[in-house]
Amino acid sequence: MKPALVIFGLGNPGAQYERTRHNAGFLALDVLSEEYGQDDWKDKPKFDSYIQEARIGVAPVLLVKPKTFMNLSGDAVRKVVEFYKMDPSAQVLVLSDDIDIALGELRLRMKGGPGTHNGLKSIVDVYGEDFPRIRIGLGQPPKGQDLSNWVLSTLMKEEMETLSGSFKELPKIIEEFVIGD
Repeated sequence: MKPALVIFGLGNPGAQYERTRHNAGFLALDVLSEEYGQDDWKDKPKFDSYIQEARIGVAPVLLVKPKTFMNLSGDAVRKVVEFYKMDPSAQVLVLSDDIDIALGELRLRMKGGPGTHNGLKSIVDVYGEDFPRIRIGLGQPPKGQDLSNWVLSTLMKEEMETLSGSFKELPKIIEEFVIGD
């Protein structure tokens, strides 16, 4: 299947990172997997990622969780985009966490800079700023807390509940993105 769209969820591989703030992109992709997934997740070494075929309406979609660490996300994105000969500005959607917006807020942006996000920076280094993304709000770390340690720490139960609640809006946002206005 040649996908019409590839949705990348950003996160870090490994059980120790599963419920961390920085893995909000993986968590969001799991919601899309339940809603649209057509089969099981498959380990694809040539993409350095786990992939799952999905369908949104009639559009074939590929869901992708890079196995690279966050700061090397651009490597996995490049492998998939080049293999399928995709246009990142129109056929790629990235889901990533964002400390600059409130916990649980979801924002679709068609392009933009990476801010302090190393995963987005890695993709921007490969493709520039012209690719759509959904930013998943984490809110700011507590005053005086190291940013890196905070985003790599486990989500508290209340934070996870807030994110899970906001993820209920994700299929609607994705469908509007795929269908367009």
